[in-house]
Amino acid sequence: MEIFKTIFFVKSSLISLYLALTIPIPFVSNEESKVVSILVFIVGLFLIINITNDYVMACDKGISYKTSFISRVLGKKEWEITWEEIVSIKSLPTSQGSKVHYFCTNKSENFLLPQRIEKFERFLSIISEKTNLQIKEISYLSPLWTYKLLTFFSVFMIIGEIVAFKYQILSMLNL
Repeated sequence: MEIFKTIFFVKSSLISLYLALTIPIPFVSNEESKVVSILVFIVGLFLIINITNDYVMACDKGISYKTSFISRVLGKKEWEITWEEIVSIKSLPTSQGSKVHYFCTNKSENFLLPQRIEKFERFLSIISEKTNLQIKEISYLSPLWTYKLLTFFSVFMIIGEIVAFKYQILSMLNL
């Protein structure tokens, strides 16, 4: 059995963007809502970390997509299919110009092929080996540099927010 986790830069981009957008809220909220805003911030951080921990398992029998309990509560579904059930891979264009791919089964079901996982080339080789289907046109959903760039900009925003906050505190103390 092999496990394929979500790519680190996908996780880091989502978590750092969440932090960049929400860190200032407890500091700008009024005194009556400060505790609530801090609690909501912590709950949100827990949720975003939790929902980025999806993974794929591949074994000799088949493939399964696993999500956390919170992801399932929020509507994300787990699935499991055997290699024998997969009859084709259907590709559809996205509005951003890339392609998403679906496993099509002999039961007329479609399952989204995970495209944001580590060791993606290994994952594709297992699919090819177990199903004898063509996988040459399958690639990551978005280029990895986009996640790295989003992480960089989010971290840059966080640093800017910290510097601005420190500057504001220092200017208030030097009144």
